Amino acid sequence: MIIDQAGSTVARLFLETREQVAEFDAGTEEIAPMTQGLRPARSAHLPEWDRALAGHSLEERRAADVYTLDI
Repeated sequence: MIIDQAGSTVARLFLETREQVAEFDAGTEEIAPMTQGLRPARSAHLPEWDRALAGHSLEERRAADVYTLDI
């Protein structure tokens, strides 16, 4: 997930269970290859993300790009 957090953009990696396993600056060079060819969903505002994204505003959640990685 690419999401705004207090004015900076972060990449947050979640398991399918919505458990966060990593967070890093979304401007790093690793982001482009990880998301290349994937279409983001705008689904972070849905109820299944409420617990995982409790610290984010509804506006931040609606603007977030949610990618599903095949690993």
